[in-house]
Amino acid sequence: MPTLNIIGAGRVGKTLGNLIVANRVLDIGQVYDRDASSAIAAVEFIGAGQPVDDLSLTEPADIWLLSVPDMQISEVARALACRCKNDDSSIAVHCSGALESETLAPLRAVNWSVASAHPVLSFADPGTAVFQFEGTPVGIEGDQEARDTWRDTLSAVGARCFEIHPGSKTLYHSAAVVASNFLPVLAALSSELWRNSGLPEALTLDMLRALIRNSVDNVLTLGPREALTGPASRGDNAVVESQARAIGAWDPACSEAYEALSILAGRLSRLGTVRAHP
Repeated sequence: MPTLNIIGAGRVGKTLGNLIVANRVLDIGQVYDRDASSAIAAVEFIGAGQPVDDLSLTEPADIWLLSVPDMQISEVARALACRCKNDDSSIAVHCSGALESETLAPLRAVNWSVASAHPVLSFADPGTAVFQFEGTPVGIEGDQEARDTWRDTLSAVGARCFEIHPGSKTLYHSAAVVASNFLPVLAALSSELWRNSGLPEALTLDMLRALIRNSVDNVLTLGPREALTGPASRGDNAVVESQARAIGAWDPACSEAYEALSILAGRLSRLGTVRAHP
């Protein structure tokens, strides 16, 4: 069975390692982390592997998973390229949603096949994530050998893998950020505007709960365009401008966001897309 080394004993590495071992997909070789206790804890959670806290002590493997923070990926790739340049070529994959496989260029330069594979799942708690992973979409891009190998690996543990067009990783990840990160921001904005208008906290929560649930249900059932309501979708520019001024007196940045979103809502209503020239 091919061997896998895991570089970075964080939540993603622990979760994927555990799933790979549980499904008997790969043999775990070594699990590296700068913090020896983290490496040991990861091996215990994964259920296999040898903990190491010195990258120079890592041994060759068929596949290397770089589950380190984004800012460390290039550094680790350079270190591995220097460490392993005399070894047989291997496959390396990182899990960043924002960075492309080009971040692993130092390894590609020593004839490794490289890819990035981003699971669209919250890994806040590995103990929970291992049970949530089944059916998780995973966006993959990079060299064909690395793509194919890691797709087979993740598919064997329940992932739904798909390919990302070359050069579009940033747009891909931006979409995930918009879908998951901005709804809480908009919810907070609505809540604060209501509280500023004198609404009691309990009523604010009830209204927010009802509107968000209804909106999400409508988007999933009808699609974004048909689910759209409000003055911008009706072309009621006078109301949009009045509301933007009122919000601007409360907070200029929030007013700018309201105006920008209103422009996009108008486009979506008229064109069926938020982009001016689809």
